[in-house]
Amino acid sequence: MNIGEAARASGVSAKMIRYYEQTGLIPPADRTASGYRDYSGTDVHMLRFIRRARDLGFSVAEIDELLGLWRDRSRQSADVKRIALAHIEDLRRKIGEMEQMADTLQTLASCCSGDNRPDCPILADLESANDDADQEPKRRRGAIDNCLQ
Repeated sequence: MNIGEAARASGVSAKMIRYYEQTGLIPPADRTASGYRDYSGTDVHMLRFIRRARDLGFSVAEIDELLGLWRDRSRQSADVKRIALAHIEDLRRKIGEMEQMADTLQTLASCCSGDNRPDCPILADLESANDDADQEPKRRRGAIDNCLQ
């Protein structure tokens, strides 16, 4: 099948298929006599594997490692589990960071009157972050502290 058909069958865009080939995540596709890429059912199966791994948030490097383990029938499931657990830890860290960002923005939005006046604690906080870039985030709370008083 051509790249468009492989893209539809796998749920991976043609652009991403080309990218995965270019970076070596997947082997180059066979070519027809006229030079078009020719994908097999096995290629589509691999692309679906990649798509599912991307949907779960794995990086390209992690997917490359998972593909290697998937292909290796003598693999140890402990190696796969190690990658998954490390990814879970990374996701939980990112979730915590995003919750902190949302809490900060919620506090700033609550302090903003949202009227016709130009004063805005949200902009003041963004501005103060530039002035205090070398300070730890906990010490850069000027706009938040000012609006809570």
